[in-house]
Amino acid sequence: MTDGQLAPPLSAQVEMVDLFAGPGGLDVAAHWLGMSVVGIEWDEDACVTREQASLLTKQSDVRLSKPADYPKARYLSGGPPCQTYTVAGQGAGRRALEQVLSFVDAIAEGEDVTEDLAQLDDERTGLVLEPLRWALDAGVPYEAIVLEQVPTVLPVWQAYARVLEERGYSVDCGILHTEDFGVPQTRRRAILIARRDGEAKLPQPTHRRYRKGTPRGEGDPRLRPWKTMGEALGWSEQFTVVSNYGTGGDPKARGERLSTQPAFTVTGKVSRNRLVGRAKGMPDRLSDYEAGKLQTFPPDYPWSGRGIAQQIGNAIPPRLAAHVLAAALGKELDVAKLDSCVKRSWRDTRGGCDGLLKDTARS
Repeated sequence: MTDGQLAPPLSAQVEMVDLFAGPGGLDVAAHWLGMSVVGIEWDEDACVTREQASLLTKQSDVRLSKPADYPKARYLSGGPPCQTYTVAGQGAGRRALEQVLSFVDAIAEGEDVTEDLAQLDDERTGLVLEPLRWALDAGVPYEAIVLEQVPTVLPVWQAYARVLEERGYSVDCGILHTEDFGVPQTRRRAILIARRDGEAKLPQPTHRRYRKGTPRGEGDPRLRPWKTMGEALGWSEQFTVVSNYGTGGDPKARGERLSTQPAFTVTGKVSRNRLVGRAKGMPDRLSDYEAGKLQTFPPDYPWSGRGIAQQIGNAIPPRLAAHVLAAALGKELDVAKLDSCVKRSWRDTRGGCDGLLKDTARS
């Protein structure tokens, strides 16, 4: 649904607003948990995917919307653009990090930093501050806030924490590893959880950390083994993935992962990875749907529009998002039921997956 199609009664009733919603990583997780959510996203191609997935969407620039547009929303989430902060980008955000941190303090003091943000080398760098504007402008404070970004942005979330704590929130933030939560790939995300009622805590790992050279069966016996690529894709044959990235600074030294290991971080260039060892006549590249599975999107998620690989690579894995959202609600997830939910059709899980949430007090 585009901006013009978002009916006011629907927008007034949603529980959660997802800023910079992309193709729906956080939204998919919210649906699994039975939460109603609207995503604000400007990218036309991501919005085409969202429309095909029947996700409530306002196609717009986040800066043109405000909390008052969604008066019943109790939760705020968001994953601002990461391109200027990621190590794979040009680094405009990393170079401007100290400026961005100063803007956090200025916004907290009620200053208008619009002109200052316009002077940044890349306007996407300043978008990381939009969730703070939403949090501070909300007439009624959100019950919980969930934010995610690349690890470089953790200092910004820590600055957010100081501001939000002064306004009555409990806040926890840190770096989470996706394989710790059953995602079949290694990926790190900077996560912030803020709560008004109860202590904010990042979710605890449910699976073992992947470490090169460590057998899958070794590690904390209380945790499950990491998820493998073969397991996620449903392929019984063994294969090797040769990464499109160089390692150790040598572009010719390609990293390799076996099908019995988690995937490399899924990026917009995932289709450049080569699959070695597959049966003759089988594709030697991952399809969009297979890359989506490695991101833990439903197996039949209706990827649409252009730049699908980029849409997939930019999204937070819904499985990780489910753990983070549950923690923001003061709950934990039933891991076995989540396993089942992730494998099922989007058509069957869009209305929620029964029994996913459990009280932390009883866990």
